[in-house]
Amino acid sequence: MQWMREEIKLVARNLRKKQTEAEDVLWETLRNRGFLKKKFLRQHPIVFKIEEKERFFVADFFCKENKLVIEVDGDIHLKQKEYDQYRDLIIQELGFQVIRVTNRVIMDDLENFLLKILSPILTD
Repeated sequence: MQWMREEIKLVARNLRKKQTEAEDVLWETLRNRGFLKKKFLRQHPIVFKIEEKERFFVADFFCKENKLVIEVDGDIHLKQKEYDQYRDLIIQELGFQVIRVTNRVIMDDLENFLLKILSPILTD
């Protein structure tokens, strides 16, 4: 499905251009194997099938090696909790762990997030 691949690329590219400040801060830490030598991708598509139809989500940050998705949540996520839970369930059923962290935590307490939450997952 060539059209879907093109759509995925376009969506991911647009999301990278519109990254939040918190996503920028986290990306500066994770990029180029900057944290625990782990390879992270940003705005990475995750393709799956429901009822024989291909669909996709774009994960904020993705570490294939540790099967980890990190979602950085702003205020909009307060209004879409059910959607986020549905999305997390699908991603988990695909074999990935999902960590949700707020913009506020990234901006105010990044070091604690990295050391107490992210480090134990990436070093297992």
